[in-house]
Amino acid sequence: MIKVFSKELKLLAILENAYKIGYETPLNEVWSANFSLPLNDPKKEHCKPFNFIEVWDGEERIDLFRIMPTLTRKSESDQSITYTCEHVLSTLMDDSIDDYAQWSNFETMDVLTNMLEYQEVKRWKLGNVEIKRFFHYSAEKEDLLPVILSVPKPFDEQYQWTWDTSVYPWTLNLVKASHEIVGEARWGKNVKGIEKDEDPIPIATRIYPYGYGEGVNQLNISSVNPTGKRYIEADTVNEYGIIKYIWTDRRFEDADTLFASAKAKLEELKRPKVTYSVDVIDLKALGDLNRFDVGKIVRINDEDLGIVDVRVRNFSKSDVTGNPQDIQLEIGDKLEDSSTTQADMDRRQKINETYSQGATNIDSHDYSDNCDPDHPAVIRFYLDEDLVNINTLKLFYEVEEFRAYSKATHGGGATVTSTSAGGGIVKSTSSGGGSTQTSSSGGGLSTSTSSGGGTSQTSSSGGDHSHVMFQTTGNYPGTPTERVQATAAGVTFFLAEGTPTMSQISTHSSSGDHSHSVNIPNHSHDFNVPNHSHSVTIPNHSHDIDIPNHSHDIELPDHTHEIEHGIYKLTEVPSSVVIKVDGNTVPITSTSGTDIDLIPYLAKDNGGKVKRGEWHEVMITPNSLGRVNANIISRLFIQSRIGGTF
Repeated sequence: MIKVFSKELKLLAILENAYKIGYETPLNEVWSANFSLPLNDPKKEHCKPFNFIEVWDGEERIDLFRIMPTLTRKSESDQSITYTCEHVLSTLMDDSIDDYAQWSNFETMDVLTNMLEYQEVKRWKLGNVEIKRFFHYSAEKEDLLPVILSVPKPFDEQYQWTWDTSVYPWTLNLVKASHEIVGEARWGKNVKGIEKDEDPIPIATRIYPYGYGEGVNQLNISSVNPTGKRYIEADTVNEYGIIKYIWTDRRFEDADTLFASAKAKLEELKRPKVTYSVDVIDLKALGDLNRFDVGKIVRINDEDLGIVDVRVRNFSKSDVTGNPQDIQLEIGDKLEDSSTTQADMDRRQKINETYSQGATNIDSHDYSDNCDPDHPAVIRFYLDEDLVNINTLKLFYEVEEFRAYSKATHGGGATVTSTSAGGGIVKSTSSGGGSTQTSSSGGGLSTSTSSGGGTSQTSSSGGDHSHVMFQTTGNYPGTPTERVQATAAGVTFFLAEGTPTMSQISTHSSSGDHSHSVNIPNHSHDFNVPNHSHSVTIPNHSHDIDIPNHSHDIELPDHTHEIEHGIYKLTEVPSSVVIKVDGNTVPITSTSGTDIDLIPYLAKDNGGKVKRGEWHEVMITPNSLGRVNANIISRLFIQSRIGGTF
């Protein structure tokens, strides 16, 4: 029976005339169905592309499908129209991740929940998730369905997608695959035909997995592989020898996820694929409880092939109404036919065309400045969060003379005290003596300042004594340099030219104490200074100076200095340096260096990767005043996933 629903899931019709109803339910893939209608059936108008149909197998509801437009065929010979349908899981193909999305260190349920948020119309919701893993997932410009189906690919255990489309929104589940044997396929009982297909190609015992990127920047597993190798080997290597397989899937951007997926891939490839195609008679109508549902374990019991337990990979019926008991089972390893391989190649080609694979960029950080032991050269650079790989990071440097650009600058005044100095006797240089004559001067008459007269009384005198009185009688006619001694009344005088001569006029004696009064009238003195000069003779001599211990205080007023411009270099160059990178010392002390690898000394995270999203520092310290010229050149692999197109 076939029921037709509109895009809004409104029941439109029940197709009573539908025939050749068939369906196929491959494990973990999109199911398909098909049916035919008479060309003149009026209900065919309801079978429009993208309308939904519900397929029933007798009383059992198989599931909900969608009519696909490009797979509708008309046949004039039998007057029929055939419709091919896809399971409604394919509605997730209607939505896509049109930019870049990333989920790192999220558990499986959170990843799937976030992915389903990309639906424009919320047809699906997440139900039961029995497997919990933490992997790195990313997608860029991909349809939503293949992104979701790829989530459990790295799992190291069997899984199965299940769903419930009986209610809306539909529910999607990710569960652990069952290991219970639910039925037996035995020749002569319920098996009409059995075929074993063993395909040795492809088989691999050593796999080299690669992810995104190109060249040396292409992702590999060496950083997470316990052996440190770029490959892993299967436990069948001794049985089949080393068979190499290079597996590239650029969807993977995380080494852990790539490593887990590679192990799962190797499990598929380590032995030749064996598939059993079995034609089984459905005995449900006869009360047989054996069910061969997809994903279940079935035991094959055959005299020639032996007994083997394998999982049902595909369950299909070609004609529900005409041959309801005929079932085709695909059991065992899934073989990749040409259509499957081509589809995967097409998808990978699409990924290669749309993914941002990134590019290698060269960057440099220049530095040139003076420095000394207390003020080292410091070169800082930033590594961004979204930086994918650091290919190389090299230091080049040289040390030269200190350089200045002027000789003087302005300064303020201050009081400066000199250092103390001890005193001592300092002897001047000897000097020869000689005669020095002053300039001549004309003589003349000079009058002293006037002096008032008065009465002067001599001091008292006692005892017997006598007085001699003189009077002027003329001038003594002597030469200017001649001194003549004269004596009068027992008193001796020295007379020179011009000295008035005097004569004694009387002598008086006195006895006893007495005093004399002398009256001096107002008067002045005139004296004549002739023209004259002075001659001075200085003999040879020297001077001794005694300087005591002392210091000097110098006061400098506020002032400025004019700048003398120019480039001036010291003559000395530092003889060694100390280099530190993020605090780690580089074992190089030379005053020049080239092509020095800084990566071993940069700060690392817990995973051993150079830290992103922070500043890094290179410090060069000379042992004396000098100048450092340096350059850090880096090769960085980046991807264009942030920002705009400004």
